[in-house]
Amino acid sequence: MKLKNKTILITGAAQGIGKEMALLFASQGAQVVATDVNSIRLEELTEIKNISTYILDITNSEQIQECITAFPGINVLVNCAGVVFSGSIEECTEAQWEVSLNVNVTSSFRLIRAVLPSMLAQKNGSIINIASVVSSVKGVANRFAYGASKAAVIGLTKSVAADYIEQGIRCNSISPGTVHSPSLDQRLRDTGDYEAALQSFIDRQPMKRIGQPSEIAAIASLLASDDATFMTGENIVIDGGMSL
Repeated sequence: MKLKNKTILITGAAQGIGKEMALLFASQGAQVVATDVNSIRLEELTEIKNISTYILDITNSEQIQECITAFPGINVLVNCAGVVFSGSIEECTEAQWEVSLNVNVTSSFRLIRAVLPSMLAQKNGSIINIASVVSSVKGVANRFAYGASKAAVIGLTKSVAADYIEQGIRCNSISPGTVHSPSLDQRLRDTGDYEAALQSFIDRQPMKRIGQPSEIAAIASLLASDDATFMTGENIVIDGGMSL
């Protein structure tokens, strides 16, 4: 199977893109450690073959280290957990800025640093960071904190790739456009007019549709596999043409 002999840790695995990746990776033979702070949604994965679940606060370094210790031999890490705040720089509070950086960027720093010893010992590892087309790729109105944090994810990715390129470790990022997920659904509901908000997202897409989590998971599967061993430091944009 495509991901046989891979032990994959995924953050933000309880829903959306993270959950879709966990299911796909497990079906392809990987041993998956699905982590999330949302214990209720995470329970939906507990009976799936090849998936172990772990309640994890990615802003807590001690919890991260406990998780890594509980699951030795991780050779693929997917940093998928993230948070989105709307608003311009004028509307962004200090708290929103700090949370955006902590969840979207610093958590990746913590997780990567924690799994590196195992990957270095194996001389093999694939790190996949979920960034966004809303980043250094493209500016979008009212996504100040989110766009800044996801641009940092791309920079982090390239730095890690450069530092460990000779030690068998690859680091790449994926920048999705708008993807249908529970998180998006909640933001649409928060506008007060779900259908109108959804249509506005669709209208800005050249393909006139938004993406599906399975489409992002398919790219992550390639990066996790040995089919992509010549790829590192790349940011793969999958946005339905949004950034054209």
